[in-house]
Amino acid sequence: MQLGGTGSAKRRELNFLPKREDTTYLLHMLAHRTLITRAVKGLEGVISITVVHPIWKFTKPEKDEHQGWIFGDPDGTEFSNTKGLGGPFPSAFPGNEPEPFYGSKSIRELYERAKDTDGKYSVPILWDKEKETIVSNESSEIIRMLNSEFNQYATNPDLDLYPEGLRDAINSVNEWVYPAINNGVYRCGFATSQEAYNQAIEELTEAFDRVDEILQNQRFIAGDTFTEADIRLFVTLLRFDEVYTVYFKTNTRSVAHAPSILNYCREIYQMPGVASTVNMEQIKAHYYCSHTKLNTYSIIPKGAEFMKLLSEKHNRAGLRSNDS
Repeated sequence: MQLGGTGSAKRRELNFLPKREDTTYLLHMLAHRTLITRAVKGLEGVISITVVHPIWKFTKPEKDEHQGWIFGDPDGTEFSNTKGLGGPFPSAFPGNEPEPFYGSKSIRELYERAKDTDGKYSVPILWDKEKETIVSNESSEIIRMLNSEFNQYATNPDLDLYPEGLRDAINSVNEWVYPAINNGVYRCGFATSQEAYNQAIEELTEAFDRVDEILQNQRFIAGDTFTEADIRLFVTLLRFDEVYTVYFKTNTRSVAHAPSILNYCREIYQMPGVASTVNMEQIKAHYYCSHTKLNTYSIIPKGAEFMKLLSEKHNRAGLRSNDS
């Protein structure tokens, strides 16, 4: 995250592009939309994953102060946050595994192995096992690769998350959902001036209401078909009440109090394979314990049991847009 001149938070663009397709890939991740895409396409048998530890640590404390993603160590010791406070946190949460090929302790080490030392050691990483390098580290690229390039191995190849007839609608939705909602919550949370926060929260609130209005009249965000635009939106809505409303000060709206959005989230959450990708404990651990400037003592709020709401029956099945 970088800061603009008014204290506004900006994400740096990433430049890796997909190069090839075969079955020699591994996803290193705590990036939810790629995990959901893998699940709904039925690619678990061909795309292996390693889920990183949710709480950032110093990646090379003997060299610099970079904080970032590490791999779980089931045999390791408990630790505190990077200020030496909070916790203690387990050396591995359930599902956090060591890096399987090189014994890397952090995501940073994989970037350095791939000769990328630019400093933005982000996840997800789509790693080519044969070439020992990064194919892509941009989730929007990876989900499209998973959607189309591995269909011969997928158990659900007929699901097209970016169908040709809806691409204009999907692209249009992505163009306003990303800056105002996906990135909008970060612009609120990491703003360093009241002016920047005010602008971000106004844009986020307007976009949230736009989503609400759309979902009152059609089943999914780009029409009557479940697409990549829904995955991109869902992962932010999933975290909204449990994380962003508190942590990033996005308290003008709430998913739990927006019936159309809540039922939309319920439907996606209840799709085959999706619920197993959601681990709210680790989601909250990452946010509340990784950014010591925002939460010095890494206290994790209890929350209002939002996940229970997602397990209740939704009412979306009969909804169709006026154009259908």
